[in-house]
Amino acid sequence: MPIKIPDQLPATDVLRKENIFVMPESRASTQEIRPLKVLILNLMPKKIETETQFLRLLSNSPLQVDIELLRIDDRPSKNTPEEHLNEFYRQFEIISHRNFDGLIITGAPLGLVQFEDVVYWDHLQRIMEWAKEHVTSTLYVCWAAQAGLKLLYNLPKRTREEKLSGVYHHETLQPFHPLTRGFDDTFLAPHSRYADFEPGFLDTHTDLDILATSDEAGVYLASTKDKRNVFVTGHPEYDSLTLHNEYVRDVGEGLDPMIPVNYYRNDDPSQTPRASWRSHGHLLFANWLNYCVYQQTPYDLEHFSEDRFTKDD
Repeated sequence: MPIKIPDQLPATDVLRKENIFVMPESRASTQEIRPLKVLILNLMPKKIETETQFLRLLSNSPLQVDIELLRIDDRPSKNTPEEHLNEFYRQFEIISHRNFDGLIITGAPLGLVQFEDVVYWDHLQRIMEWAKEHVTSTLYVCWAAQAGLKLLYNLPKRTREEKLSGVYHHETLQPFHPLTRGFDDTFLAPHSRYADFEPGFLDTHTDLDILATSDEAGVYLASTKDKRNVFVTGHPEYDSLTLHNEYVRDVGEGLDPMIPVNYYRNDDPSQTPRASWRSHGHLLFANWLNYCVYQQTPYDLEHFSEDRFTKDD
């Protein structure tokens, strides 16, 4: 089944060229089906690139998914045209009275910034609090995972001395959990962060189900018992060249970055990298949509109630 996004969204042409079924609103309105309503809070600077990456993963499902894009505030963007934001993104106040099946909060380049110094921290907290009563399942990605752990468990910000950048091997710890259904015993996924997610620390200070870890990268995937909050510390949505573009950017800014691990052939940045995590990313998002969203959400979103969630779901 397709994802439903505006025809004018730049991602539409990209996805159609990749043979991904993108449905116009006019056709969707004729189908006797309730699509899943998924909200994406895009905190990344290059919003068009990021929204395309997430839409690609959300398309790999038999479910019809209706996407809405949310911006954190109305400050001008250095990397995204204002016309694009005004046409395709909603302000929180416009949608705050509604309920959604799913919410995705993306990463943000704020790894070395303290939470209280993030200019939109209070507003982000407000959205996360709102989600507790208005969203069936929230997916926190990379920096957003750290922010979500702060909000839900009051965990302090934990920062690595060196940036974690590259493609890392992970081990599936709970292969029969709905989120890891179909996962290989080991799999690859990219990371690009300063945040530290040490398994022992999360195991001691939270009641999360820790589902996948890496010896080098720490916790990769974790979930609350009711699957209403899912934390992904890496970037399964990344394109094959995203880590390369970040590396080139950091070199250009004189940051002397480490070469991303297990990414370039022979660790040579002049070699074109190849994605080794696409199948994992598609499966992870399909599982989230099916088991954490579709199987949990009410048919009528107006009847949203926290009472239907139990730890045994």
